[in-house]
Amino acid sequence: MKHIRYFLIALTPFLSAAQEQRIDNFIIKENLTQNGKIAIIAVDSAEVADERIDGTFLFSMNGLQHSLQFHQGVAVPSQKIDGSTFVFFKHKNHDNSTGRLYFIYKKDNSLIPYKVNGLLLLIIPALLLLIAYVFKRMLLTLVILGLIFGYLSFSKGLAFTQIIESALQIIKNLF
Repeated sequence: MKHIRYFLIALTPFLSAAQEQRIDNFIIKENLTQNGKIAIIAVDSAEVADERIDGTFLFSMNGLQHSLQFHQGVAVPSQKIDGSTFVFFKHKNHDNSTGRLYFIYKKDNSLIPYKVNGLLLLIIPALLLLIAYVFKRMLLTLVILGLIFGYLSFSKGLAFTQIIESALQIIKNLF
């Protein structure tokens, strides 16, 4: 009986399993001391701080690896932010990774982090290029029509007022 008890006591550490700590979601806020540093806060899916997170976790900030020490779900990187900047934070777990792009706006002594949707950084320039392309096509069409109008106006006796009167007559005849 005594040997069985020693065996069970020796086996207990192998049977008890510690809960694995992992960061699946995080947010960025200004550090409470307002010393030019930010705080990374581990949160759950409802963006409520997860105070169970303690330990050292690897984060990548703009491609540079940093070991961050979390205490009650909060870690403060040692780097100070001197001016407004974009920062991409990435944390990799065993099976997945989480990345967030933030614009950190520095105003006087405070930092204001804004979460940025990376897809918008692709869509907005694409839309601007599309508008420029359409405007270029429209501008080219207007230049061609202007040249045709100028030719007809000067050499064939056509005036802009005559075009307007003709269009108004057609509209009146429709009703």
